[in-house]
Amino acid sequence: MTLLFKFLSFNPGDRHLLIMTLILLAAMRLGLWLLPFRTLLKLLAKISQPVSTQTTNQVSIHKIVWAVEVASRYMPGVKCLARALTTQVLMNRHCHPCQLRIGVAKDNKGILEAHAWIEHQGKIVIGNLTDLSRFIPLPTLEGVKL
Repeated sequence: MTLLFKFLSFNPGDRHLLIMTLILLAAMRLGLWLLPFRTLLKLLAKISQPVSTQTTNQVSIHKIVWAVEVASRYMPGVKCLARALTTQVLMNRHCHPCQLRIGVAKDNKGILEAHAWIEHQGKIVIGNLTDLSRFIPLPTLEGVKL
């Protein structure tokens, strides 16, 4: 019940953003599980078009990151790639250009690990880790024909 009261205490814009983020994050998890990555990226490119309202830029990057982090807390099993892709879609829809970054590294046992994050104007907005520098970034997907 406390969660409901907390949710209702948010302003209508934040509630709307949070609901949309929850839906998108759930769809992202499902898409990552069911679809080939290339197909998912094609679908995301279609839904990432900027919204055509007068309030396009009123959702700040800070609010988008907040919504993704809050939604992630209440959705079990969300990994960095789903969070990064959700953030990317929301940022693109609200005219904040960003870049999906995926990096790889080996752990101390030699097992390959991967991590995803989002950058905006060269700064990490979501997915920052204290040891992020150990991940070697893969080439970006910009310009790649899907």
